[in-house]
Amino acid sequence: MGHAGGTGTGTGRDEGSGVADRDVPPEGPPALDEEGSTGTTGSTGARKKWVRWTRRTALALVLLLVLPTLAAEIALRVNYTGDPADGTHTRNQDAIWLGHAWVDGRKTDADVAALARRLKGTGIRDLYVHSGPLEHDGTLPEADYPRAGWLIESVHRALPGVRVQAWLGDKLATESPDGLRLQRAATRTAIVASTRQILDAGFEGAHFDLEPLHSGDENYLDLLDRLHDVTESRNAQLSVAAHQIDPLPAFHSFWGTVTNHPKWWSQAYFGQVARRVDQIAVMSYDTMQPLQSLYGGYVAQQTSLALEVTPDSTDLLMGLPFYHENRFGHRGAAETVPAAVRGVRLGLSRTDADRANFGVALYVDFAATEADWTAYREGWVH
Repeated sequence: MGHAGGTGTGTGRDEGSGVADRDVPPEGPPALDEEGSTGTTGSTGARKKWVRWTRRTALALVLLLVLPTLAAEIALRVNYTGDPADGTHTRNQDAIWLGHAWVDGRKTDADVAALARRLKGTGIRDLYVHSGPLEHDGTLPEADYPRAGWLIESVHRALPGVRVQAWLGDKLATESPDGLRLQRAATRTAIVASTRQILDAGFEGAHFDLEPLHSGDENYLDLLDRLHDVTESRNAQLSVAAHQIDPLPAFHSFWGTVTNHPKWWSQAYFGQVARRVDQIAVMSYDTMQPLQSLYGGYVAQQTSLALEVTPDSTDLLMGLPFYHENRFGHRGAAETVPAAVRGVRLGLSRTDADRANFGVALYVDFAATEADWTAYREGWVH
C-alpha cells in the first residue's frame, strides 16, 4: 500500500501563473484548488475532475477486490449447509501428529499407557512422531531421536496395529535465503539416505513436512519418486503433509504475486503429489477464515477438491486443528474441531462418501484440549 501526495508553496500564489497580475476581488483571496494552491478557473475545474476520477477509480478497484472475496465467503457459508450422509465417519485410517518429547527422553512408560487409553476406541492408525528436523543439507543426526526404539516397542505393545512413523521436515529456502534447498541434487540424495536411516531405526514410515513448498516444484516430485522406491522396498509408508488447494483457480499465483507467499497448491499439483505417496494429509487449518461457518465451508471445499484428484490407493487425511492460537491466518474461535469435522463430512458426502482410504489427522497432541478430543470422538468416531 502507498499514498499519493502533492506539492505546493503554501503562499496562495504561484510564480508565473499570472495570479499576481489579476485583480483580487474585494470579498477575499482567489479560491484554493484541491491541493491548497491557487489556479485559474479552468485548471481548478480540471483538477476537480481529476480528483473525482481518482476517487471513482479507487472505489472501482476496491469493489473489484471486495466483491469476489465477498462472493467467495458467501459460497463457503452455503457450502456449510445441509446434512452429512449417513456413514461418513471414521474408516480407522486416522492419524495424529506427536511432539518431539516422545523420542528425546521426556516421555515414560506411564505416558505411553495414557496415550493408549486416549486412543482406545478411536480410528487412529498412524502416529507421526517428530524425529527431526532435517539439517539444511538433508542429513538427520541420530542424536535427534535417542528413544525411538523404546517408543516403537512400547507402542506396539500397548497399541497393537498402530504404526509409528518418523515426522521429518525443515524450512525450505523458497522465500528466504536460509533453509533447505530441494533444487540441490546432493540435498535430495541426503534426504533419501536419512529416510533409510530412520527405517533402520525401526520406524514404519516417513512423514515429510517441508514448507513453504511452492506449487509445481519438480524437485519435490523427483524426491518423492526416490523416497517411494525406498519405503516400498522396506514395506514402509511414505506420507506427506500437504498445502491447501487453490480455493479459486490459480489463486496461488495471484497470492504469490501480492505477498511473495503462494501458500496454496494447484489442484493438479496436489494430484501429482498424491499419486507418489501412500498417505497425504492436508494441512486444512491456518485458513484466514473469521467464522466457524466459513471455516467449515472451506474445509468442505478442500475435502472435495482433494478427493477429486487423490487416487483410491492413496490414503487421504484432512487435518483437524487440535491447537488454539490467535495470529494472522488463524483465529482460534473460528478454526474449531467441530467445524472442521462437519466440513470434512460434508465434503466427503458430496464427493465420494464411500471412499475407504480416507481419514482425519489431528494436529497436535501437546496442544489438544479435552474439548478437542470430545469433538473428534463425537463428531467423527461416533
